[in-house]
Amino acid sequence: MKTSFLHELLNGISISSTYPNGKSSKRFLPDSSGIYRKSITKSKQGKLNSVMTKITNTVKGKLRLGARILQVGGVEKVFMQLFSVKDGEKLLKASQCYLYTTSGPIAGLLFISTHKVAFYSERSIKISSPKGELSRFHYKVSIPHEKIQHVNQTQNVKKPSEKYIEMVTVDGFDFWFMGFFNYKKALRYLQHAISLAQRENL
Repeated sequence: MKTSFLHELLNGISISSTYPNGKSSKRFLPDSSGIYRKSITKSKQGKLNSVMTKITNTVKGKLRLGARILQVGGVEKVFMQLFSVKDGEKLLKASQCYLYTTSGPIAGLLFISTHKVAFYSERSIKISSPKGELSRFHYKVSIPHEKIQHVNQTQNVKKPSEKYIEMVTVDGFDFWFMGFFNYKKALRYLQHAISLAQRENL
């Protein structure tokens, strides 16, 4: 499980061209010497820098997490370190994905165990206190199976390839997970774990 998961973790970044055949849009303006040069506006440069920064941060987060998994000795041990684990609780599946929040999607790991569904962000997030002081923390979610009312599978109407998993809790909270390396497998493990928990509670 450790080797395949690390492969999934480190190969989960895909960058695709928005132009056919991998070609990019280029505009050239002649200078005084007649040599054509690329033209790029400040706004485009700013967007490019922003995208590259996000990609760099994502890669760094994945590398740090991958290093931690190797150092600790596997995904299951990382799970036991990050979350309180009950006697007899076993990790069934760990998947790289994104948790959607009001601030946008957060990259991390979704852990599915025999007792809970948990999420841990790949990198720390900056927040400011009422006094204006900045602090960093990892986004962390833990939901016991008995608190999960139902799980829905859905997709983007305009982009059917973008699939989501919606998890609704008994107290009215909903969590949206997306960007799975293997969507069907993650959904299958999640539904199976919740189904087992519901049978045990009957």
